[in-house]
Formats: sequence, C-alpha cells, structure tokens
Amino acid sequence: MFVQLNERVFLNLNKITRTKIDHVEDGIRVRFYEGQDQVAKSQRFDDVKKAEKWLKKLLKSA
Repeated sequence: MFVQLNERVFLNLNKITRTKIDHVEDGIRVRFYEGQDQVAKSQRFDDVKKAEKWLKKLLKSA
C-alpha cells in the first residue's frame, strides 16, 4: 500500500518495519525505516502531539 508523504514522495507501507518520532536540529520529525535503513522522513512539527496526529491520519488513509 502506497501513501503520499508530500508532492514528490510516495511511501510503500508494506515495507516499513518501524516508525520513530524524533527530535532533530530543526524540530520534530517522523522517520520511516525499512530494517535498519531510514527511507523517508516527514515535514517538521512543533510538538510531538502534532506529529502523532499527522502519523495516525496518514496511516488511516492507507
């Protein structure tokens, strides 16, 4: 199942083994992994709750 992260990136959820909400230099991002390799990351969020809400909405649309 493919979902669109933004206007240029489609993500195959069947291959995603884990997601991680992570604090990085410029804010909070959701990272998507296939095994040990990071394959995509989301836009920047101001807080963890907004990132969680976005991720839940993305997964429901799939």
